[in-house]
Amino acid sequence: MRECDVQAQLRRRLCAWFETPLGRSVQAAEAHRLRAVWPQLYGTVALQLGRIGRHDLLEGVIAPTRILLDVPDNNGVGHVALVHGVSDALPFETRSVDLVLLPHVLEFSPDPHQVLREVQRVLAPEGHVVILGFNPFSFWGLWRLFARRSGRVPWCGQFLPLARVKDWLALLEFDPAQGKMLYYRPPLMNARIRERLFFLEKAGDRWWPMAAGVYLMVAKKRVPGMTALRPVWKTQRAPVTAVAKPVARGLRRHG
Repeated sequence: MRECDVQAQLRRRLCAWFETPLGRSVQAAEAHRLRAVWPQLYGTVALQLGRIGRHDLLEGVIAPTRILLDVPDNNGVGHVALVHGVSDALPFETRSVDLVLLPHVLEFSPDPHQVLREVQRVLAPEGHVVILGFNPFSFWGLWRLFARRSGRVPWCGQFLPLARVKDWLALLEFDPAQGKMLYYRPPLMNARIRERLFFLEKAGDRWWPMAAGVYLMVAKKRVPGMTALRPVWKTQRAPVTAVAKPVARGLRRHG
């Protein structure tokens, strides 16, 4: 089986997992947080790499053009244009996108650094990348140690430490803009138990903030010649950006 087919199958399985009760609970938390982030990021073109679950994760994005890059047999959600392609060879012109969302893309990619290189290429100067990833230093990471041999998603993924992702972004001339840790409850399928453990969300933010199951990170593409500001791990308003409209390179696009 070709590598692209393997990756397409893996993304379909991940999408199916996000339709489970546990997956829907996680994505609801992610979508809620993203709706608070989007008003702070400006531009004309927003791109999401891969669909997961039923939520429109680009809901609330100010950009008038919203594009979903996905495998051929998945359908878009919300008011987005669907383009077929793969994350490590994006079918868009250089510096043609303002905002790129990676929802659990890196941990399920055979070459996550290449994905980030492609993101850096297509982003305009001062454009933003938003990354959602599973945190290995959490209940979720501990659960993965026992479940990864089963080959089931999401446990078969490579949970990447936030520090490593930051290092990769720094090498690609990105500056951290803000971040948030999400979902402190363990990965339990029983909805009643998860509801009883909801108190962990507030307790986690206060007492063990870096041990959440998911991290959300926003980074800005550095403008050559500009001095980088000190990284900040909290919410702050980003400046207005201007970009060119992306051009698909020979791949099928559906409205």
